[in-house]
Amino acid sequence: MRSIEICAGAGGQALGLEQAGFMHAALVEIDASACQTLLYNRPHWNVIQEDVYDFHADMFRGIDLLAGGVPCPPFSIAGKQLGYEDSRDLFPQALRLIRECQPKAVMLENVKGLFSPKFDAYRQGIREQLEAMGYIVFWELIQANHHGVAQLRPRTVLVALQSAYAPHFAWPIGVVAPPPTVGQVLFHEMASRGWLGAMEWAEQANDIAPTIVGGSKKHGGADLGPTRSRSAWLRLNVDGGGIADCAPSPDFCGNPKLTVKMAALIQGFPPDWVFVGKKTPAYRQVGNAFPPPVAKAIGKAIRKAIETNAHQEEEEQHEQRIRRAR
Repeated sequence: MRSIEICAGAGGQALGLEQAGFMHAALVEIDASACQTLLYNRPHWNVIQEDVYDFHADMFRGIDLLAGGVPCPPFSIAGKQLGYEDSRDLFPQALRLIRECQPKAVMLENVKGLFSPKFDAYRQGIREQLEAMGYIVFWELIQANHHGVAQLRPRTVLVALQSAYAPHFAWPIGVVAPPPTVGQVLFHEMASRGWLGAMEWAEQANDIAPTIVGGSKKHGGADLGPTRSRSAWLRLNVDGGGIADCAPSPDFCGNPKLTVKMAALIQGFPPDWVFVGKKTPAYRQVGNAFPPPVAKAIGKAIRKAIETNAHQEEEEQHEQRIRRAR
């Protein structure tokens, strides 16, 4: 299975799709630090540092999947929900690329705000354009914690498949077991410098995290979000007022801050995934990422739909050969 991805960021979706069995023919990302992160972790990936407006997909015609996490500010409360009036809205560019490469499947994720009633007409317009291109559209609100991520992170996910593959698609059910708590995910990292209070802290951080936000480049420094989010973090005994350079020291007292790596672990990244850049841009990469476990689950469902159709076609061709031989 081959895919191309736009707005690839630091690789959350790309990593999950890789784990689902997709090989990336191209990953398009405009941010230099994010591109460096992608190449540091996967030197063999074809990372293209380019504005989506300048990228063309004609050479990838017929590819299995076009994926992307188009910018969320046009549909988020923090971004003033300007929708199509927002210059950061890249859904039109995604539709252009779909027309150019005609992939078997499409996967585009965004924030919960896209399902706001004020965007009903916007979503319907996207659906109609995809249907006019021959796709069957599935659009759901997916909860990251239903897929083993220790975080309350609702995301809208659009999956569109060409009509031959659509009957075989079903949304992944999710894991049966409850998601791990923040304490369970972060204990080893919190204790990595010998903090004597790490175990007690982990036992008290006994719930999933609120949504980690990356913020925009206009935002000042790295922190865990607005006042409401910080209050939620405080209930987990985490200081949400900033990002720490390292784990707590042995004699640390009080509520610890998260490091970039800790935030990444809560997003579902593996411990060895490195984020290139200074603390604030590195944390922004983490906060804007799509959790890899969620991308993996949906990617596997898309792959199954495509492969099931291929197997059916092979069986039909085999039966036709047998009938001709008779």
